Amino acid sequence: MDADWLPFHPNPSKPAYRPPAGAVDAHCHVFGPQASFPYAPERKYTPCDAGKDQLFALRDFLGFSRNVVVQATCHGKDNRALVDALKASNGLARGVATVGEEITETELQALHDAGVRGVRFNFLKRLADFTPHDVLQRIAAKVAPFGWHVVVYFEAPDLAELQPLFTSLPTRVVVDHMGRPDVALGVEHPQFQRFLQWMSEDPDVWSKVSCPERLSLAGPPYDDVVPFQRAIVDCFPDRVLWGTDWPHPNLKGHMADDGVLTDQIPKFATTEAARRKLLIDNPMALYWGDDRG
Repeated sequence: MDADWLPFHPNPSKPAYRPPAGAVDAHCHVFGPQASFPYAPERKYTPCDAGKDQLFALRDFLGFSRNVVVQATCHGKDNRALVDALKASNGLARGVATVGEEITETELQALHDAGVRGVRFNFLKRLADFTPHDVLQRIAAKVAPFGWHVVVYFEAPDLAELQPLFTSLPTRVVVDHMGRPDVALGVEHPQFQRFLQWMSEDPDVWSKVSCPERLSLAGPPYDDVVPFQRAIVDCFPDRVLWGTDWPHPNLKGHMADDGVLTDQIPKFATTEAARRKLLIDNPMALYWGDDRG
């Protein structure tokens, strides 16, 4: 574990908000454990272990029913920890993998059978090396026949450069954490308005309204991020997702309390109907399709 690594909260608070039955934590990770699933040699950080048993215990404690487990950059293209978690979930978890253009149809089918429904590309240089645009396009073409989507993680100033690439992809595009808007600029700033305009123009773009702990300037309970989350939920109620981001990799300064994050949901998804779409209908449609079992 890196010397400055902040481990996940050892004793999160019990949220006052009770998610509806069937609710999905649609963005979380597993790290190792390293003894079973070594971290990638090319990784840019070394986390603490945070395995599937701890993830599923947190799911139950917070009152969620399902998880979408996103491949962590510290594991690179080795998806074994992710697949192990999916297979242990008894159908209650789906996954987003990281793959290279060399992946075969047979390997993709094996990931699909395990519960993978998307691939992720990270455009934050401090966390991962950029995937060349032509490589990303070839990977997207390979996964499109499986009905998968592409998850992208970038920072708001980079959207202008990246938008043509994302729009060209033959899949749905799911944006992590609202494209990391600069909260100091406010929701009316052209930077965030560009993001909303993009979602308005392209019905294949979805957004996760997650990770206020990464964006907030005010700190817990992150109320300064709520206007951004509410703007997206209100405008695009059928294309939003939410997740804890447990175990909160690379946080600096403080470690998020997952109970506090859960209690934030009613602040930006202000009606029962909006919360049902955010937590059940949308993730179920994207990750489980017609399988409601």
